[in-house]
Amino acid sequence: MASRTRRPERRQEPLSRERIVSAAVDLLDTVGEAGLTFRALAERLATGPGAIYWHVTGKTELLAAATEAVVSAVVADHTDTTPQEAIRVLALGLFDAIDAHPWIGTQLAASPSQSPILRVFEHIGRQVQALQVPPSAQFTAASALMNYILGVAGQNAANARAYQPGTDRAEFLDAVATAWAELDPDSYPFTRNVAAQLREHDDRVEFVAGIDLILTGITARRWPTPD
Repeated sequence: MASRTRRPERRQEPLSRERIVSAAVDLLDTVGEAGLTFRALAERLATGPGAIYWHVTGKTELLAAATEAVVSAVVADHTDTTPQEAIRVLALGLFDAIDAHPWIGTQLAASPSQSPILRVFEHIGRQVQALQVPPSAQFTAASALMNYILGVAGQNAANARAYQPGTDRAEFLDAVATAWAELDPDSYPFTRNVAAQLREHDDRVEFVAGIDLILTGITARRWPTPD
């Protein structure tokens, strides 16, 4: 008598929006946005696609909820520290979050009017206000910080994804630095001179140094006063 193939046991814990979003984050980390389908999500949750639609209306809402879940863990109040340090903490938190979840950078850039990116902008803006930047310059200062944070963090994540599987970062940078050092000295004098720094640099350290440069400019600049 032929034995029956046992069907996989379904999870016993009730399906909830939180479980769905958490599973979506895991799926996005594994297969990216293109692989996030309700069928794949249902398989991961051991349920049917129809059950998921009781909690989220579609992929757009699911991506927004997954982004919100990651960003909300980064954005927090820092009332017991300086505005500069609060911005550094937020910046590094986003840098690490985008590094761990590369799809976050795309979602934040694609939805400038949605809650996650607005929460980041609001947090930065409040610290800019605490730095006593004139109201007429607060948008410029906050935008410069946010664009730097998202741009550099997103580029870092893109660079990491561009590595071939099994690539050693130190070996990769050494090869690029060697190529820089061998460039024509008349055409690329600066690039040749910083080749050694490329070989030895730390992405997070350089990222924070850039934040500090912007903060120094914001606090040192003599902003024009309105007439």
